[in-house]
Amino acid sequence: MSVHGPMPRSAWVFPALAVLFFAADTASGVLFIPSVAGLAFAVALLAILFGTVFAAVHHAEAIAERIGEPYGTLLLTLAVTIIEVALIATIMLGEKAVPTLARDTVFAVVMIVCNGLVGICILTGGPGTGKSTSIRALLMLLRMRKIDVALAAPTGRAAKRLSEATGAQAKTLHRLLEYAPHDNSYQRNEDNPLPYQFVVVDEFSMVDILLFYHLLKALPRESHLLLVGDADQLPSVGPGNVLRDLLRCEAVPSIRLTELFRQAKQSKIIVNAHRINAGHMPNTKVEATSDFFFMAEEDPLRVQQIVLELVQRRLPARYHFKPMTDIQVLSPMYKGPVGVSILNEKLQAHLNPTSAAQVELGDRVLRIGDKVMQIRNNYDKGVFNGDVGWIRSIHKENATLKVEFVEEAGPLFVSYEFHELDELILAYAVTVHKSQGSEYPVVIIPLVKEHRMLLQRNLLYTAITRAKRFCVLVGQPYALELAVRNDRVALRNTALAERLMILSKDRSSTLTSL
Repeated sequence: MSVHGPMPRSAWVFPALAVLFFAADTASGVLFIPSVAGLAFAVALLAILFGTVFAAVHHAEAIAERIGEPYGTLLLTLAVTIIEVALIATIMLGEKAVPTLARDTVFAVVMIVCNGLVGICILTGGPGTGKSTSIRALLMLLRMRKIDVALAAPTGRAAKRLSEATGAQAKTLHRLLEYAPHDNSYQRNEDNPLPYQFVVVDEFSMVDILLFYHLLKALPRESHLLLVGDADQLPSVGPGNVLRDLLRCEAVPSIRLTELFRQAKQSKIIVNAHRINAGHMPNTKVEATSDFFFMAEEDPLRVQQIVLELVQRRLPARYHFKPMTDIQVLSPMYKGPVGVSILNEKLQAHLNPTSAAQVELGDRVLRIGDKVMQIRNNYDKGVFNGDVGWIRSIHKENATLKVEFVEEAGPLFVSYEFHELDELILAYAVTVHKSQGSEYPVVIIPLVKEHRMLLQRNLLYTAITRAKRFCVLVGQPYALELAVRNDRVALRNTALAERLMILSKDRSSTLTSL
C-alpha cells in the first residue's frame, strides 16, 4: 500500500483536530490524564503526527524499501491508523452518547488494526473499561476504509446488546455460520467461507471449543478476527475454556483495558465489581445516589422473604421498576430456601397467581404471562439454551402454547406442543450460569452459606456485572466474604493453550533458522 502525489491540505486537519482534542484534556480533564501528562502526551502526539507519521504516509515506498517488508507496510498502517483514530476520537468527543474516549481506548483501536495484520486479536477488560467504545471506534475506522465487517455473539441476548451498543446489526454465531439443524451442520465452512474481511465476536468467554472450531473453519484466510470478552467471568457452559486458554498461551496478540471511564467510576456496581475481582470486599456504604446495596440477613427464610418483597413491592414502589421485565433474581444454585426452584414458585405465586389459561405439568404450572427460559438448544425453532421469553397464549384444544422471545432482529414468537414443554422452565429466578451474556436493569442476588459449593469470586463477579442500573445483594455477610475470598476456578482439562504454545515455538524456530 502506498500514497502517491502531493499531500492534500485536508490531511493537516486530522492532526490539528487531534491536538485540539488532547489540549481539551489538558484544560478541562476530559480524559483521565493529569494536566502535565496530558500536555506531554499532546506534544508527543503532535511530534509523531507531524513527523514520522506524515513522512511514512507520504514516502511509504521509500521507507518500505529502506527498512524492508513487512515493516514498511506495518509502519504505514500504524501511521494511517493514528491519523484516522485521532479523527474518530474527535468525532466521538462531540457525541452526546459517548462524551469521552479514554487514551487506552484510542491505543486499543490502533493495536487492534495493527494486530489485524496477523489475523487474530483479543480485546479484554472488565465492565466500564471501554470495550464497547473501542468496538464503536473500530467500526468507524473500518467503515472509513470500506471494509466489510460482521458482528456476532454467542446468544441472541448478547447479539441484541451488541447491536444496541454499536448501532450496527449483530447476529448470533449460529446464524452467522448458517447452522442447519436437519443435519447438524454449518453451511459456512472452509469450502463456503464467510464473505467478510473483519469479524468481531463479543461475549467470547461464552464460546466453547466446538463453536470456535466451526468459526475458524468458516473464516477466509485473508480475514481478520477480533475476539472481545471478559476473561474473569464464568467460562462457557460447553466444553473448553477458550478465552482463558488463548490469553494464557500468549501466542495470540491481546489488549487488556484496565482504566475505568469517568461515567463508570460513578457507578458503584462497576466499581464494586472491580473490587471483588481484585479480591476486595465491596463498598456497601449506603448513599442516596447509590446503585449498589447489600442487605444483611442471617436467616435464609428471611432472605427469601426480603427478595420477594423487593421484587413485588419495594423496588417498583420506590424506583418504578417493572417486576416482570426489569427485575431479575440470580441465585448460585437450584436448591434451598433461596435457590432458583423455590424462588420461582414463590415469585410466580406473587406476580402471576392467576391467568386466563394455564397448563399443569406434574408439580409445576405454566400460565399466560409467565416469564420462562429455554434450557436446551432447539435449532428447528431457532431458540437456544438461556433464551428468556414470556408465555403469550395457551391453547388446550390443540395442546400448544406460544412464547415471545426478544431476539436481535425483534420479537420472535415460538410455538410449543405440550410434550415439548420440558424445554421451558420458569425464569423469575435463574442461575448465574444461565444469565451469562445478558444484562438486566435490576439484579437481586441472594447469598447464603448453604450455597458455599458455588460461592466463588468469578460467579459473584459475573452476577453483579449483569446489572445495568441497580444491584441488590441480600444475605449473610459471611457468605459474601466467602465468595470474594474464593478465587478458585473450576479446573477444566483442556489442551488448547499447550498446543498453541508448541505451534508458536515451532514457528519461531523455523523463522530463526531462515
